[in-house]
Amino acid sequence: MPQFGSLCLILALIASAWSLVASALGALTRSRSLITSGERSSLAVTAVLGLASSALCVLFLKDRFDVEYVASYSSRAMPALFKVAAFWGGHAGSLLLWVLVLSVFSAIVIVQNRHQNRGLIPYVVATLSGITVFFLVLLNFTSDPFDLLGFTPPDGKGLNPQLQTPLMAIHPPTLYLGYVGVAVPYAFAMAALLSGRVGDVWIRTTRRWTLFAWLFLGVGLLLGGYWAYIELGWGGYWAWDPVENAALMPWLTATAFLHSVMIQEKKRMLKVWNMSLIILTFTLSIFGTFLTRSGVISSVHAFAKSGVGTVLALFLGTVITFSVTLLVWRLPRLQSEGRLDSFVSRESSFLFNNLLLVGICFAVFWGTIFPVLSEAVRGVKITVGPPFFNTVNFPLAMALLALTGICPLIAWRRASASHLMRVFLYPASLAMAVFALLLILGIRELSPLVAFTLCAFVLGTMFYEFYRGSRARQRSTGESFPSALGKLIGKNRRRYGGFTVHVGVVFILMGVVGSSFFRQEATFSLRRGESFQAGRYTIRFQDTSSSSDAHMDRFEAILALSRGGQEVGLLQPGRNFYKSFNQPSTEVDIYSTLREDLYFILIDFDAQSGLATFKYYLNPLINWIWIGWIVLFAGTHVAVWPDSRERALLARTRLIEERTFA
Repeated sequence: MPQFGSLCLILALIASAWSLVASALGALTRSRSLITSGERSSLAVTAVLGLASSALCVLFLKDRFDVEYVASYSSRAMPALFKVAAFWGGHAGSLLLWVLVLSVFSAIVIVQNRHQNRGLIPYVVATLSGITVFFLVLLNFTSDPFDLLGFTPPDGKGLNPQLQTPLMAIHPPTLYLGYVGVAVPYAFAMAALLSGRVGDVWIRTTRRWTLFAWLFLGVGLLLGGYWAYIELGWGGYWAWDPVENAALMPWLTATAFLHSVMIQEKKRMLKVWNMSLIILTFTLSIFGTFLTRSGVISSVHAFAKSGVGTVLALFLGTVITFSVTLLVWRLPRLQSEGRLDSFVSRESSFLFNNLLLVGICFAVFWGTIFPVLSEAVRGVKITVGPPFFNTVNFPLAMALLALTGICPLIAWRRASASHLMRVFLYPASLAMAVFALLLILGIRELSPLVAFTLCAFVLGTMFYEFYRGSRARQRSTGESFPSALGKLIGKNRRRYGGFTVHVGVVFILMGVVGSSFFRQEATFSLRRGESFQAGRYTIRFQDTSSSSDAHMDRFEAILALSRGGQEVGLLQPGRNFYKSFNQPSTEVDIYSTLREDLYFILIDFDAQSGLATFKYYLNPLINWIWIGWIVLFAGTHVAVWPDSRERALLARTRLIEERTFA
C-alpha cells in the first residue's frame, strides 16, 4: 500500500505536467486535440490523487506504523474519526489534501465549462495544472507521506491531545476549501489576461467560486476561533496569531473583490483594481501556506519546520512576477469605460469600502511580518501583539461598519440631499435611540458606544431595505407581506442575500465588542461546600471525580451553578494528563446563554487540603459571534443560488465576447 501511494503521486505529477504542456500548447495553437488531452489529463490527476488519498486513509485505519507519517500522527487507541483526521495532521498529509482539493476543483471547472467559455478554458486548465505540478513536486521530492521507517514500532505517537477533537475533522478541510478555492477565480483571471478576453465574462463565471472560497475561508476562521475557545483554556477565540492572520488576509481581500466587481459589472470601472485584488487574494493564500511551513514565525498553529519554506517562497515570488507581468502587459485593455460622477454615490461607497478592507489587510500583514523583518535587519525579533492590531484596526472596522449601513441606501451615480434625508431617517433614528439607551444603562466608554450605535444603524438599514422592498411589491401585486418578502428575495437573491450577510457581520461585531470590552475574569480558591459569586452566578464546589486508563489520567471538579437562588446547571472543568505525550491538558466547561458565557477552568487541586483553584471568564454577547456566522452562511447560500435574470445576463455577455473574438 505505501508503494502504491507513492506510485500514484508519481503518476499524478506526470499527468499534471502533461496537462500543463498540452493545455498551454493547445491554447497557443488552437489545437482541439491538445486542449482535450490537457483536460483529460487533469481529470486523470483527480482520479489518481483520489487513489493516493484513499491509500493514506487505509494506512491510518490499518495502523501501519511502518509508515513514518502514520507512526507520527496516529496510535492504536485513537478512534477511527481521529485516525482519518490525522491525514491532515502533519505537513505532508496537509499538502496532499491541498493538491487533492485543487484537483477536484479543476475537474469541476472542466466539467462545468465543457460547452462554454472555450476561449478561456485551455488557459484556466494550464494555470491550475501549473499550481498542481508545484505541489506534486513537493510531495514527491520533499514531503512524501508514504515514506517507510525501515522498522515497525509497536504503536504510534498519536495526534497532539489538543487536536483530538471532532473539530480536527472539520476545521482544516474547511479552511483548505477556502484557501484552494481562490485558485479558480485566479486561474480565470490569468486566462482572461493571457487570452485578451478581459471583459466581464471571467468575473461573472467565477462569482460563485469566489463566494464559495470566501465563505469557507470565513467558516474556517469561525471553526478555528471556536476550537481555540473551547480547547485551549484561555477564555478567548482570537489572538492575532500569525497563522490566524494568514487566513484572515485573503478573506479580507476576497471581500473587497466581491464588492468591487459590482462596480465593474454596472459601470465598467475598476478593471485593473479587480484583477489586482484577485491576484492579491491568491498570493495571500500561498503566503499563508508558506507561513505555516517555513518556520519563519512561531505559532501554535504552524507545522514543525520543514525543508519546503525556501521552495514555497520561490513559488510565491514566481506567482507574483507572472501575475504582475501579465497585468502590466494588458493594461491598455483594462482601461475603465465609466467614471465616478460623485463622491456621494454608491460607487464611491464601494470604493471606500475597498480601501478600508485593503487597509485592514495591510495592517494585519505588517503586524504579522514585522517580527521577521526586525530580526532580519537588526537581529532582534520585535513582537507585535494584540494591542497593535486592536488599536489600528478598530477605527478602520468602525468606518467599514458605517459604510455597510450607508451603501445600500445611496443611489448610483449621484445622491441628492433630499433622498439621503428620506432614506436615512429611520435607521439614524434607531441608532440615536440605541445610543441614548446605552447611556442610560451606564455605558460611558467611547469605543463600545460607537460600535453598538453603528451596529444598530446597520441593522436598521438592512431591515428597512427588506421592509421597503416588500411593501412596494405588496402594493403592486396585492400579495400578503410574507409572500411579498419571500418573492422579493427569490427574484433578487444577490441583493438580499448580501443584506443577510451584512446582518450576520453585525451580529459577529456585536459579539466581538461585547466580549472584548465588558469581559470579566477572576481567580479564586474553594474547598468542598464553599461558594463564590461570579457576576450574576453563585458557584458552589460540590466534589471531584477522577479516572485513569493506559493513555490518560482524568480529573474534574463538580460545581453547582445557581442564579437568583435557583440552580441552573452543573459545571465540570478538569485537567487531563496524556501519558504518551507527557503533557497536561485543560478541559474547560461553559454555561452559555444568548446574553453571556460563564467560562470555567480548573487551575489546580491540592488533595491534602482539599483546596481547588479556579479561574472564570464572563464573556458577554459572545454567542452572537457564532450566531452571526450562521446568518452569514445562510445569506451566502441565498446569494449564490442563481436566478433567471443573472443566467440570462451571463449568457448575453458570453455571446458578445465570443462574437468579439470570433
